Amino acid sequence: MAEQLITRIPSVPARKLWFGFTGSACAWVALAVGDVLLAWWACLQEGQSFGSSNVRPGIGFAFFGATLVLLLLAIAAGMTSYRNWKKLSSEASLRNAEGRGREEFMALMGVFVSVTLGCGLVWLTIPLLILNVCVRAR
Repeated sequence: MAEQLITRIPSVPARKLWFGFTGSACAWVALAVGDVLLAWWACLQEGQSFGSSNVRPGIGFAFFGATLVLLLLAIAAGMTSYRNWKKLSSEASLRNAEGRGREEFMALMGVFVSVTLGCGLVWLTIPLLILNVCVRAR
């Protein structure tokens, strides 16, 4: 009997692949929905019109807290994707990366999606440093 040399391709659990691939997108959607609901609740439910500056200051802090949690989720998804890609890929750096198969492609796209949407989470939060919630919603 001749023994065959079998090269085993490393595998990553499906839940890690999907978390890395969709974690940042879910954080982005949650922040966008939270932003709309916050503006609706803070401005309309308290009898104020859009453009009013009489909003409780705690609302901005609550939004920043939620943003920080969601940004940490996006960072965790990006780090998970990067570790998955390093395990699956034969390349040494992201500069020459290619997705050669479904798992490697999902890991590589998870890195790119996490970086892009992580920056988007920060950009979506910056106006609250300058503008009031109701003024920004106008």
